[in-house]
Amino acid sequence: MPAQPSGPADPPADALVDGLVQLSFHVQAVLAAAAAEHDLSLPQVRLLGILRDRDAEMRQLARHLDLDKSSVTGLVTRAERRDLVRRVPSPRDGRAVLVTLTGHGRRLARTAERDVRARVRALTAVLDPADRATLTALADRVLAGRRTRADDPRGGDQGTRD
Repeated sequence: MPAQPSGPADPPADALVDGLVQLSFHVQAVLAAAAAEHDLSLPQVRLLGILRDRDAEMRQLARHLDLDKSSVTGLVTRAERRDLVRRVPSPRDGRAVLVTLTGHGRRLARTAERDVRARVRALTAVLDPADRATLTALADRVLAGRRTRADDPRGGDQGTRD
């Protein structure tokens, strides 16, 4: 497939890649610092983030976290030991279990979310409100394209924005 021609406003490909990769490193550092402050791993932060809005079956968690079933089982087991989540029977499928936040897990999820939001806002404080809105719109478009490719039966990854 031929490469798409670059328009006059397109940054050089290397600059775009470098910028996105460096930004991802900064965002990962923000997430890691917030996780460490609450004695959580990055996968635990992601688990709490998914469960803050809904209960989920193990297979749904595996898909959202892009982990295999045994890894999700271990993650949930460790979170259960810390009283962050509990497993309950699924009302839709007697063979499945739902993972839900405990009261302690819900409080920690809210606290960690506030911390992550504050840290990401600090990271983007160099941007004016219009630039932050543009960055948000562009990120949403990139992620929507990723989801569209994931739905394409010809391939694509399984990315979702949680």
